Amino acid sequence: MQTAIQRLSLLLFGAFTFVLPAAQINAAEPFIARIPRVWDDDAMAKLEIRLATDVKVQHIPSAYYYQIPVRTIYKTYAIYHPDREPPGYFAALLQKDPEIAFDSSRLKTKEDWIRAGQQVFESGLTPLSTDVPFTQVRNRAWYTETDAPLTKDGIMPLYRYVIRKRGQVEVTMDSCATCHTRVLPDGTAIQGAQGSVAFGKLFAFHIRHSPDAYRYKPARPQLLDLFGTPWIQPDPQAALMNMQMNDIADIVDRLPHGVVPRDGTSLAYSVQIPDLLGVHDRKYLDHTGLQHNGGLADLMRYDAINNFINDLTAFGDFRPFNALKSVAPADALPPASSQSRYSDEQLYALALFLESLRAPENPNKANALSRYGERVFAAQKCGICHTPPLFTNNKLTPVSGYDWQLRNRDLQQDIIPISVGTDSTNALLTRRGTGFYKVPSLRGVWYRGPLEHNGSIASLEEWFNPARLRSDYGSNNAKPYGMETNAVAGHQFGLDLSVRDKAALIAYLRTL
Repeated sequence: MQTAIQRLSLLLFGAFTFVLPAAQINAAEPFIARIPRVWDDDAMAKLEIRLATDVKVQHIPSAYYYQIPVRTIYKTYAIYHPDREPPGYFAALLQKDPEIAFDSSRLKTKEDWIRAGQQVFESGLTPLSTDVPFTQVRNRAWYTETDAPLTKDGIMPLYRYVIRKRGQVEVTMDSCATCHTRVLPDGTAIQGAQGSVAFGKLFAFHIRHSPDAYRYKPARPQLLDLFGTPWIQPDPQAALMNMQMNDIADIVDRLPHGVVPRDGTSLAYSVQIPDLLGVHDRKYLDHTGLQHNGGLADLMRYDAINNFINDLTAFGDFRPFNALKSVAPADALPPASSQSRYSDEQLYALALFLESLRAPENPNKANALSRYGERVFAAQKCGICHTPPLFTNNKLTPVSGYDWQLRNRDLQQDIIPISVGTDSTNALLTRRGTGFYKVPSLRGVWYRGPLEHNGSIASLEEWFNPARLRSDYGSNNAKPYGMETNAVAGHQFGLDLSVRDKAALIAYLRTL
């Protein structure tokens, strides 16, 4: 039987089911937090590999970065489906005072830091109290139209409620958890996993339910801010720039689960939401291997760039922020006081949290078929690229048509000098385009998906179907803008296996 305190805790905090680190940390274990300086000018200059287009990339100076005010992280609360919300839950939230969730002076053990990092993971960047988010999360139609996932307890884990002022409940809509949470068929939410949210549908609903002044405004400023590459001619986004936001809603509404129109990539060729489980074992970050990853400090820098500073980065004389804000001159920085960031301590806690996460237990145990599939894996030499035990060699593979030897000789030891022939758009024609894709890990592929860097494939069976190479192929998943059919080119390894060998190989991959 629950005590009164347990019932109150359930009412106010929700019953969020998620996977924590497999190994429990002794709360009494002494821990010294060695917090790196995140925005170090020398480190930032060496952090990323050069872009294929050779545009000069210049991050903001550390003097400016550390003038940016640090965000206060308040405690957040679960959002329930309207039909699953405990009686009195929302009314109780309205009576709560704000509570600061991150105070580094209170963090004594590694477990303290990890749990504080979870608060950072769940904390949205821009809490909203306007009518729009509440027409969503407290609206049954929103759940139906967007396929928003629910845990077994009826919690929608992508967003959270936050209280910054007594009597005012806001919605955080852009936290790490929004993209990097996956709900398994049994209703368990896996934080840090490859997200399976229908992000395009969320975005489309937001546009369509906004005031007319937003829905019918020109899309060009926002597209320039998010995806613009004016130094590339002809402009790869030209077909989209003359649209209205309502037109953009129609485009993103078609994006499948697990695919996102991520800033710095391409709206026409959106990308797969990546898996963060095991991210500390990866030598490069981003599908295109844009950033070196040498440990916690680099992971912290990656988060700082992508959550706060990305649109302040200069690409030649183009700074994305100014396309949206109409700041002159074009490469000017806004006042630091107008921005916000996480502190080095908050980023450190977040990195520790991500490092601590483990994949869920794999229900697919080895059997005769999968053991035969392991032999197929070895015979086909899959391990050259997908090397056990990480099932990636942590190297980069150049896309077709990119002469890496002219530009990236310093990376030679990390480059496989063969192209596997997958679509090159995001690797060549975007702000994240390095000319490479990194070799992905196959670990956890049993519960992950969609597959490929742009989420073009829904399942392993489809990936090994040679019909996907045909121009009239109708992918079950993502299609480039304006196409009903298209070939899913590249990575032809395993396509010519016998039916038996293919089934065995897939069975083995699902045990990883």
